[in-house]
Amino acid sequence: MEKIIENQIKDIINDKLSPSVLNIINESSMHNVPPGSESHFKLIVVSNLFKDLTNVKRHQLIYSTLNNLMNEIHALSIHVFDEHEYENNPVVIDSPNCANK
Repeated sequence: MEKIIENQIKDIINDKLSPSVLNIINESSMHNVPPGSESHFKLIVVSNLFKDLTNVKRHQLIYSTLNNLMNEIHALSIHVFDEHEYENNPVVIDSPNCANK
């Protein structure tokens, strides 16, 4: 199945934030959605653009970068790090399955 939204996320983030690490995990299958859906994602981004930004500012940067594409995404788990943070402690929390799954 073609990954339309996932590929758009990848292209936008790569173009605008030039990350050293970009992992996009489609977690839609963990939720009560039709097979092949692209509605729930986990995003792991490492870029020094996040250096000295609070978590709120980092998330705002992701949302503004993805802009109108956010209208197509139901849920986005965001894990952002600067290079130093990622090298020292890349903590990424596992997402739970949907309660109705």
